[in-house]
Amino acid sequence: MAHSHAPASGPGSAPGNRTDPTAAQLKAAAATFDLLSTPVRLHLVWLAAQGEHDVGTLAARAGVSIATASQHLSKLRLAGVITANRAGKRHIYTVDDPHVMTLIDQIFAHVAPDGTLAPDPPS
Repeated sequence: MAHSHAPASGPGSAPGNRTDPTAAQLKAAAATFDLLSTPVRLHLVWLAAQGEHDVGTLAARAGVSIATASQHLSKLRLAGVITANRAGKRHIYTVDDPHVMTLIDQIFAHVAPDGTLAPDPPS
């Protein structure tokens, strides 16, 4: 996920002043959603967004093998969705990008624990 910022008149600017997203933005956004479309990867990103964890902890929490978690974490790291830092012989994974944090927070605010869409909050 690239760390570019849209111009003031681009997507995400004040309503009424928005221009269509560029083809490059649409392609990158679709690739990011595609990357996050597997439940295991989404769970790993959610866990990494909660704090720093090693692969063993992430694998156990996500209910997958360390090998499976490592494969998913590698793809997420290469895409820039998560970061990995060395701590001795271990890699510690986390989410540093506030945009990714917001995306993860928003999707789980949108989906209720039973998997249905959460109702909009009262106005």
